[in-house]
Amino acid sequence: MSKAIKEDKTMNSKYNGYTFQLRDTVTREKVRFHNRYGIELAGDLYLPAERQGTLAAVAVSGPFGAVKEQCSGLYAEELASRGFAALAFDPSFIGESGGQARNVASPDINTEDFSAAVDFLSTQELIDPERIGILGICGFGGMALNAAAMDTRVKATVTSTMYNMTRIAARGYFDADDSADARYEMKKALNAQRTADYKNGSYARAGGVVDPLPADAPFFVKDYYDYYKTQRGYAERSLNSNDGWNVTSSLSLLNMPILRYSNEIRSAVLVIHGDKAHSCYFSRDAFAELVKDNPYTDNKQLLLIPGAVHTDLYDRKDIIPFDKIQQFFLAYLR
Repeated sequence: MSKAIKEDKTMNSKYNGYTFQLRDTVTREKVRFHNRYGIELAGDLYLPAERQGTLAAVAVSGPFGAVKEQCSGLYAEELASRGFAALAFDPSFIGESGGQARNVASPDINTEDFSAAVDFLSTQELIDPERIGILGICGFGGMALNAAAMDTRVKATVTSTMYNMTRIAARGYFDADDSADARYEMKKALNAQRTADYKNGSYARAGGVVDPLPADAPFFVKDYYDYYKTQRGYAERSLNSNDGWNVTSSLSLLNMPILRYSNEIRSAVLVIHGDKAHSCYFSRDAFAELVKDNPYTDNKQLLLIPGAVHTDLYDRKDIIPFDKIQQFFLAYLR
């Protein structure tokens, strides 16, 4: 364990394992709910301490490889301070959520996880089932947008610093490995690992964010290290802070692209990204596809944050446009 991570655990202990402080005007309650595959999901339900009547609600998850004690919880806590019910949850197979094997991702099941969160929120007495939105961060931004294309109960969707995990799995960063030969070699390696895992009776892990950080690491790796491997954002259950996903986790992402019907989304969508983020092209391209040949474009918005890099939208409250997010949800969850 690196010195930085040891410091992180000491620092985060004062927040009871969370990377942010819970303010006095917000309450947090641990909840459990299940998806339609029978997997039990764990979440934290954030509520305004003082409230009247039924509330609009937002389900929040992400980033990819993070847990609810990190930035999804930070977003949910902020939304609750602004009058919303907000559910930050761990996706299937990671964190405190159920599912075997552990530490795997699925474009189908992780999309379903957002709808399962809507199931739960829709059945709570203090929540108005007609005023529910979702918010996905990083890789779960793509899953949230995919859920919005499927789930007509979702009235408004926000994606923040979005990744399309199926695109990057199949094509590499900036589509640099977008060839049948490159994908074939990747499939060979991943399927060989499947055989090895079966023989070993365990799943090899890919490793989280590289640690120690190489001197020649590209900026986006340094950006991730600065969040996941330092006192800023380390969490004990976070895959990115520790041993990472299973090596074979990319197989389903490689073969089953999301966002196929995103331009059929009729509900409101706000796509947010830092214009200096290495990942900004995911949001630019996703938004272009979202509005292409879509007759419902008046409620679709792309918001680029000048000078912001990828992880700035994880926890930088001076940069995350919470006022805009609040205005958006107030407009479309009414």
